[in-house]
Formats: sequence, C-alpha cells, structure tokens
Amino acid sequence: MTLGTAAMRRPMQARVARWMLACLLALPVLAQAQAATARPAADPQAKTLLVMGDSLSAGYGMSAAQGWVGLLAQRLQREAPDWRVVNASISGETTAGGASRIVQAVVRERPQVVIIALGANDGLRGLPLAEARRNLARMIGASQHVGARVLLVGMRMPPNLGPDYTRGFEANYRLLADTFDVALLPFLLEPVADDRGNFQDDNLHPTAEAQTKILDHVWPALRPLLAP
Repeated sequence: MTLGTAAMRRPMQARVARWMLACLLALPVLAQAQAATARPAADPQAKTLLVMGDSLSAGYGMSAAQGWVGLLAQRLQREAPDWRVVNASISGETTAGGASRIVQAVVRERPQVVIIALGANDGLRGLPLAEARRNLARMIGASQHVGARVLLVGMRMPPNLGPDYTRGFEANYRLLADTFDVALLPFLLEPVADDRGNFQDDNLHPTAEAQTKILDHVWPALRPLLAP
C-alpha cells in the first residue's frame, strides 16, 4: 500500500470510527425503544412531525400558537394537511432531559420527522461538550431507529464561556450531523440574533413578532424532509 493510499483511507476510517461510537452511544435508548409498545395513531393516514426543543421552541412568553412551531403547524395545515405537528418542547429542557424522554416520545408518536432543537440550556450552564454530544447522539439514534428523518437544529453560545467552548459547542452539531448523516440547521436564531428589538425583556427569548422570521429560516431545511 502506498503512502497516498493510506492517506486516502484515514478520513474514511475516522468516519467509520465516529459512526461506530455514535451507534454505541445510542444502544441504551434503542434497546428501550425495541422493548416498548407503540400506541396506535389516532389517524393512520396522518404523518407526524415531532419537535423536541426547549423554551425557544415551546413559545416562551406567548401563546403556543404564536411560537414558530405553532406557526409551522398552521403552515402545514394549509400546505400539507396530511401532516400533524406534535410539539414536545419544554421550557428549561436540556439535552439530558431530551435524551430521557425521546424513547417514549418516538414510540408513542411514531413520527416520520423529528426536529431536535436542544443544547442552549446546556451551554448556558457550561455542560461539558462531550455530555451534550452523547445526549444528542442518543436522541438522533432513537429517532432513526423508528425510521424518522431528523433535522438537527444548532445553537451558538456567547463568548463569555471562552473561545474553545464556544467553538466546540457549535462544532458538536456539525460532528453529529456528519456522523449520523442528518440534516443540520446550524443556528436557530440566525435571522433575529443581531437585533435586540427581536427579543423579550430577558434578552434571551425572541418576541412573538420574530417567530415568523424563525419559521422562515427553519422551513428550507425542513421542507425536503417532508417530501414522500
């Protein structure tokens, strides 16, 4: 084997190694999913989009219908009425909480698509990056185990946690998307983050008026996953 051939194989070997690690991380929740009993869907013809997020997706400070997920449900009612949206987002949720809930959620709802939009609360608490990565890997693995397509939605952290943490936090999402071969939206708040007027008084949660911008940002990444 030539040196050039060895160099070409190294990236492939690294990717395979990451994939094997991700599978191992997902095994505990996959075993739970295998043992669980699915609840029959109320409408066998309906397709389900499950959203697992935190307060940014739960519509903090406004009615659920005003949040971007509520607006998404309204858009799908108009444009794709065979889809229903289940918003399982919880204010204050962490990746650990999402990982603990994901099996019951996917077995209960049997979604065709899962949006995973978690990590902001982990970052604000300075959770070690490897822990967040393991939690998100379990969530992606459990979703794929029931045949769902996944949109992984990333976040960014302010620089006060240090450049290494900030860069590593953002890189977590890219690594997971590459490892599991899932769609990635790098930053949920991209279209509103630079304007203080888009945020409530806490400077953390977008206003009701900003939710349409967020949905319009999510939609191009989500739309291909809804195709037959």
